[in-house]
Amino acid sequence: MKLSRLLKDVDVFHIAGETDGEVLSVCYDSRMCGKGSLFVAVPGLARDGHNYISEAAARGARFIVHEKDFDVPTGVAAIRVGNARRALGILGKNFYGHPSSRLCIIGVMGTNGKTTVAYLLEAILKVAVYRVGVLGTVNYRYRDKVLPAPNTTPESLELQKILREMANDGISHVIAEVSSHAVDLGRVEDCAFDLGIFTNLSRDHLDYHKSMEDYFQAKLRFFKEILPAGGKRRPYKMVINGDDPWGQRILREVAAPFITFGTGVGNDVRAEVISFSLDGIRTEIKSRHGAVSISSPIIGMFNLYNILAAAAAAFALDVPEKDIREGIESFTGVPGRLERVRAGDCPVVFVDYAHTDDALTGVLRSLSDLRKGKIITVFGCGGDRDRGKRPLMGKAATAGSDVTIVTSDNPRGEDPMEIIREIEVGIDAETVRKVLPEELSRETGGKSYAVLPDRKQAIALAVSIAGPADMVLIAGKGHEDYQIVGGMRFPFDDRQAASEALDSRRQSGRRG
Repeated sequence: MKLSRLLKDVDVFHIAGETDGEVLSVCYDSRMCGKGSLFVAVPGLARDGHNYISEAAARGARFIVHEKDFDVPTGVAAIRVGNARRALGILGKNFYGHPSSRLCIIGVMGTNGKTTVAYLLEAILKVAVYRVGVLGTVNYRYRDKVLPAPNTTPESLELQKILREMANDGISHVIAEVSSHAVDLGRVEDCAFDLGIFTNLSRDHLDYHKSMEDYFQAKLRFFKEILPAGGKRRPYKMVINGDDPWGQRILREVAAPFITFGTGVGNDVRAEVISFSLDGIRTEIKSRHGAVSISSPIIGMFNLYNILAAAAAAFALDVPEKDIREGIESFTGVPGRLERVRAGDCPVVFVDYAHTDDALTGVLRSLSDLRKGKIITVFGCGGDRDRGKRPLMGKAATAGSDVTIVTSDNPRGEDPMEIIREIEVGIDAETVRKVLPEELSRETGGKSYAVLPDRKQAIALAVSIAGPADMVLIAGKGHEDYQIVGGMRFPFDDRQAASEALDSRRQSGRRG
């Protein structure tokens, strides 16, 4: 592509050097540069792309987009811009031919539920015979392709690249989980969205956003600025959780056509006649279109909200009711989202991604409604992340459980025991007794907790002390198949650890 065409709409301050010739590729990682590349020097959170300009040029980059002064290598054109990260998104859109303009793009935002809503809506749209792609926390996928997901939302250049590949492969609808980081870092600025879904908002990522108001503003900006900037006209633009106070605030502050969902009578799409069990959810969803009776195998009140969000989005996209029903009922669950480890085993063991106090409270409340025995919870908190939520997680876990084992999550660069000590601050010592791990098997009454930093040992202990009517919840990591300790990534999967613990229990002759 000619440089002049590639730079369309980019805010260029100055160009120095020879600009003739074709741009053969665009990159922001110097290791990906080759002959004829255009390298964008993006100042990142951990590394500054300006420090890698020489390496990019040595690998063949002929064009450098930059914000700061640098020594221009011979034969290289330097293009100075005010915001290299913003330029990256525009360059990606131009280089890949604005692929989102040819696709129906649905963005899913919220602290909790994004992944499940994306999976549910994918199932509905497939029943409706649409060709669907998904960009999310678990993976990026379309047709028979499944790609690893380094971020919930791809960096802007990768986003444009994968959307182009989807469009070329005949995909019609793309469901994208949109993180607050993605909005704040400009990853989705140049994507033309058709519809935005808001699930809920609770404390998370405050290591980055610093306050709940800042966190909310990132969500709000998606609906207020990015969604309308796509220029697409649809009868509805927003699907909002009408029961969530932050969702109500979006409705007050954004002038756009919307559909609300929830259990309250004022919602456009609402659930009535609700029944919960370990076998799933039975409900009747009412809307202006009529009533749809649904029997879903996923469990819990929070999943009812996810079902309502997906159904409301499907209504907004004019999907027939029969397809909505069939899609929801065909969906069996998301990996690591209240995923049962080996159905039929006793005790019942679930693995869930809940890593905020609100999500953990919701999961435990749903399990409590279905309990016949004790609830035993294993959880920890990640290192180098929002420290303020640690005591809140400790409070939520012990409040909703009979027995809690506090363990390590992804400690990253922090001392696991220091993270655990901060979790313990939130545990009410008057109502929850601290015991040694070996004492848990002898506990007969009241709430108790123990500390066991080794996560595999903690999971094994939880399974070994559970009675046949008890439930074990392993929270925090969900689908993740690794643990990050001291900057190193080690293989670790909660589901595998739980399965091994169940095997050990069976081999020892204990069935409850």
